[in-house]
Amino acid sequence: MRLASYLPVSFAIAMAAGLSVLAATVAVDKLELRARADLSKALRVEGYPWAEVRVDGLQVILSGTAPDEAARFGAMATAGGVVDATRILNRMEVTPGLEIEAPEFSVEILRNADEISLIGLIPATSDREKVIRRLEALTQTPVSDLLEEGAYPEPRTWQAAMDFALDALGKLTRSKVSVTADRVSISGNVESDQRKRRVETELARAVPPGVSLELDLSAPRPVIAPFTARFLVDAGGPRFDACAADTTEARDLIVAAAHEAGVKGAIPCQIGLGAPSLAWGEAVAAGIRVLSGIGAGTLTYSDADISLVVSHTIPVAAFDRAVGELERALPEGFSLTAVRSTPPADAGGDEDPGEETPEFVATLSPDGKAQLRGRLPSERVRTVIDSYAKAHFGLENTDQAARLDANLPDGWSLRVMAALDALSYLNNGTVRVDPDHLEISGKTGREDAAAAIAGLLSERLAEGAEYNIDVVYEEALDPLSGLPSPEECVKKLNTVLAVQKITFEPGSAEIDAGGLEIIDKLAGILKDCQTVQMEIGGHTDSQGREVMNERLSQERADAVLNAIMARRVLTSNLTAKGYGEANPIADNGTEDGREANRRIEFTLRLPPDDAEKAEAAEDAEATEEDDSEQN
Repeated sequence: MRLASYLPVSFAIAMAAGLSVLAATVAVDKLELRARADLSKALRVEGYPWAEVRVDGLQVILSGTAPDEAARFGAMATAGGVVDATRILNRMEVTPGLEIEAPEFSVEILRNADEISLIGLIPATSDREKVIRRLEALTQTPVSDLLEEGAYPEPRTWQAAMDFALDALGKLTRSKVSVTADRVSISGNVESDQRKRRVETELARAVPPGVSLELDLSAPRPVIAPFTARFLVDAGGPRFDACAADTTEARDLIVAAAHEAGVKGAIPCQIGLGAPSLAWGEAVAAGIRVLSGIGAGTLTYSDADISLVVSHTIPVAAFDRAVGELERALPEGFSLTAVRSTPPADAGGDEDPGEETPEFVATLSPDGKAQLRGRLPSERVRTVIDSYAKAHFGLENTDQAARLDANLPDGWSLRVMAALDALSYLNNGTVRVDPDHLEISGKTGREDAAAAIAGLLSERLAEGAEYNIDVVYEEALDPLSGLPSPEECVKKLNTVLAVQKITFEPGSAEIDAGGLEIIDKLAGILKDCQTVQMEIGGHTDSQGREVMNERLSQERADAVLNAIMARRVLTSNLTAKGYGEANPIADNGTEDGREANRRIEFTLRLPPDDAEKAEAAEDAEATEEDDSEQN
C-alpha cells in the first residue's frame, strides 16, 4: 500500500523534470537563433557577407573564405562586438594570394671622363663584384655602385645582355647604357664619323641573340680644311667630286641646285666646321646654276676662293656672260678666278708637233706597290720625292725610276708632291701630272676619298689649275665592310694552327720560342675579330692521369690567352677552357695520333639556345650515321 502511494509523486517529479529540460532546450534554441541572426546581420552591414555563422550553445563558429587577411580580421572584430569574443571559434579561411610578379631587372650605366655609375636592380644571383672589377679593368675608371638586388629568378638572356653592355661601354668614353634582359640601349659620343661607323658595325655584329639593340651615337662635326666643294659638268653628266656645307640649310640649298642641274639620286654632302662665310650655301648654289647654264666645265670652291674652268669649246661671249652672272650672284667675301681651258695641240696652235710633253706618272698596285716614272727637275728633287713616296707607301714598296729634266715648268715639284698625297687615298690607281693638267683615277675603300682629294688639290695647286678626279668607292675595299664573319675568324685562326702548332715545354704550360711566333700571327687576326665570342680550347693526349691532363690543358689554354693579351689585343671576347683528353681527334694508340691530340683549338662560343640546337643536330647526325651503318 505504501509503494502505491509513492508512484503519483515520482511521476509528477519526472514530468516536471522533463518539462524543465524541454523548456531549457527551447530557450537555448531561441538564444542560438537570435545570436545567429544578430551576428549575420552585423556582418552583412559591415561588408562581410561571405562570413557564415553557426551557433552551438554558447559557442559561435565563424566560417567562410575571406578575400584577404584584413577582411578576416575585420569579420572577427565585428563578431566580437556582438557576442563575447571568448565564445567565438575562428574557422575562416583566406583566399590564397597571387604570387608576387618578379620586377623587371634593369641597370643604367653612366660613363664620363671621371667616373662610371651603376644604378638599378639586378638579380641576387649576379656577381656584382665581378661586374665592378670588369668595368675597372676595361675603362681604368672608378666605379660608383648604386645597384640593388632582387631575390627573383634571373631572366635567361640577362647575363648575355649585361656582358654585351659592358663590352660596349669599353668602346665609348662618354655614354649612357640602359640594360634589360631583352634590350640594350646605348647613346654616346665618339670622336669622328669614321669611329662612329666602326663602333656601330662592331656593336651590331656582337649583339647577342634574344636581345635587341637601340643605338644613338653622335660625332662632333669635323673641321674641314680647306672648306671645299667641286662640281663638274662633262661628257659623263653633272656630278660632285666634293661637297661640304656648314649647316643643314646650306646643304639643302646646294643639293637642290645640283638636282636642278641634272644630278640624279642622293647627293652626299658633309656638314662640318670651317666655312669661310655664313653665305656658303648661297655661293655654291649660285655657281652650280651658272655652270649648268654654260654646259661644260669645272667649278671649285676652296674656302673663299672660287675657280671656274670651262671648256675651250664654249664661245667667249657665253663665257664672259656666265662669269658676269656669277660675279653678281656671289655674296660678299668670295673671290672668283675664271678661265677657258687651253685647246689641245692637235686642235690648232703654235706648239711644235714634234715637241714631247713632259709628264710624271705614279701608279699604286692592289698589293701596295708604288712605281714612280716620268720627269723631275733635279737630283735633289728626285731624292726628296723618293723619300716622300716611301713615307706614304713604305720603304720596300716604292720603286723610283724618274728621269731628270732641267726644263720643267715652275711649280712642277709641288704638283708632283700633291699628286702623291692624292694617290695615298687610294687602294690602287694612277696619278698623272703634265704642265697643264693633273689627273687621278683608281679605286678606294674610303667613302670620302674623292672629297678629300678635291680639297687637297684645290689647296695645293694654283688657282685655275685643271685637274680631274675619277675615283670609285668599292665597299669590298672598305676596312669596315671587310671585317671577317665569326665563322671566318675561327677558320683563319685554326688554319694558322693547322700549318704550325703552338708548342709548349714538355709537361708544362710555358710556350716555347716557336710557339710565340704563332701567337703573333693569331694576334694579328684577332685584331679584326674583337667582337666575336670565341673559346680557346686546350687538349691533351691520353697519357697520364685524367685529372692531371685536364689541369695541364687548362693551364695551356690560359697561357695562350695571356700571351695574346700581352700583344695589346682586347680579349674580353675570349675564354680559355681545358678539356684534357676528353675530345681526341686521332687515335691515342699511335705517336702520330697523340701528337695530333695535343693541340690548341679555337671555337665559336654560342648562346645557350644555339649551343643546344647545335648539339641536338650533331646527335641527330650521329644517329643517322649509326642507322645507315646498321642497314
